[in-house]
Amino acid sequence: MSDAGRIAARRLGAEELARNFADIHVPLDRERALIEASRCYFCYDAPCIQACPTGIDIPGFIRKIATDNVKGAAVTILGENIMGGACARVCPVEILCESACVRETQESRPIQIGALQRYATDWLFERKLQPFIRAPSTGKRVAVVGAGPAGLACAHRLALRGHEVTIFEARPKAGGLNEYGIAAYKVPADFVQAEVAFILGIGGLKIEFGKALGRDISLSDLRRDFDAVFLGMGLAGTNALALEGEHLPGVMDAVAYIERLRQEPDKGALEIGRRVVVIGGGNTAIDIAVQSKRLGAEDVTIVYRRGPDHMGATWHEQELAQTNGVTIKHWARPLRLVAHQGRLKEVEFEYTQLDERGRLTSTGDRFTLLADMLFKAIGQNFVSAPLGNGGAEPLEFVGGRIQVNADRKTSLTGVWAGGDCVPGDDLTVSAVQDGKLAAEAIDRTLRSA
Repeated sequence: MSDAGRIAARRLGAEELARNFADIHVPLDRERALIEASRCYFCYDAPCIQACPTGIDIPGFIRKIATDNVKGAAVTILGENIMGGACARVCPVEILCESACVRETQESRPIQIGALQRYATDWLFERKLQPFIRAPSTGKRVAVVGAGPAGLACAHRLALRGHEVTIFEARPKAGGLNEYGIAAYKVPADFVQAEVAFILGIGGLKIEFGKALGRDISLSDLRRDFDAVFLGMGLAGTNALALEGEHLPGVMDAVAYIERLRQEPDKGALEIGRRVVVIGGGNTAIDIAVQSKRLGAEDVTIVYRRGPDHMGATWHEQELAQTNGVTIKHWARPLRLVAHQGRLKEVEFEYTQLDERGRLTSTGDRFTLLADMLFKAIGQNFVSAPLGNGGAEPLEFVGGRIQVNADRKTSLTGVWAGGDCVPGDDLTVSAVQDGKLAAEAIDRTLRSA
């Protein structure tokens, strides 16, 4: 078979592609939202609140939906999580709030907290309401590096408190992972930019695009020119397989391909193989595998070196992959990439197992999978080089990320950090909480100066 036959664009028609990349979650209408809200027990000391990284008063906003006070519900949500609209779509609620729901233990069917959160926030956004009023200007200036969830959450809270905020973003659009790194069927691009516009609508915020730390701006200059700095750069590096042939045509980085897919309005223009292999076990592996199927790939296989319980992707994500026709093979790791006529042809794997000490070992048994395309989805890493501080005070790191305290304060005076660049869960909701906590700490510091 020719290369054109193995890797090609336009495998599916425009109408089918439109269906495949439409919003995967059907939103609740008013009637269904009221019915679902009526199921809530409105628990005292509700476990769902404890399970929410941003501490949203979940029974409180659900009660407001039940009484048809949808605006009040949205304000309750956004007051704790300014990106509550995006989080309603991407949060792994199955291991957070909905997992802790009392209904889950009684009926194995928790309240649809995520869907109700979306119902309320979408209602507000559709009406283009701005419920937050900025405090009088304090005259203090804060620099935020990165317009992702952490940076935007920090900037909004600082603006709310009356500070002037300048966000420096290396890319041409704001939104970070929500704009560039999440499956297109989960969060449509137009929603991301509408949410960004809502956040900027409070005033006192400006974004300078195309400004990368270490290239166009430096940390030392930001510390000199601003009263405080927040770092929310995310993870810029991707892990390698460290195998011969990794740079063969057909071997691709999953993160980069997802970015292309999200920014391409004509999904049919993207080339995809007939037989796709994905290496990895996290959400990125699931996202690229499912989207490969939805682009028209015939056979898509995820291969992960450990078992299903070890995968970074939740059971819900794993099930989504399988119901979309993706095969998941566990307990195997890649050994060799085999080429034919200068292109990837197949991947050789070796089965793995855990020894008596729980360490991953090889069994010696091998198998191969034919592959026109292979996506690497084995994790991202933090690139610290742009943080060079000119030999001044050292910025401390732990586990390859920026070390922070409970207030998200770094080892440098006047510098805070949050999101994926600091230790913790790589979740949008966690990044939002980091930005919020840092903003409150920055506000207290600036007011006491």
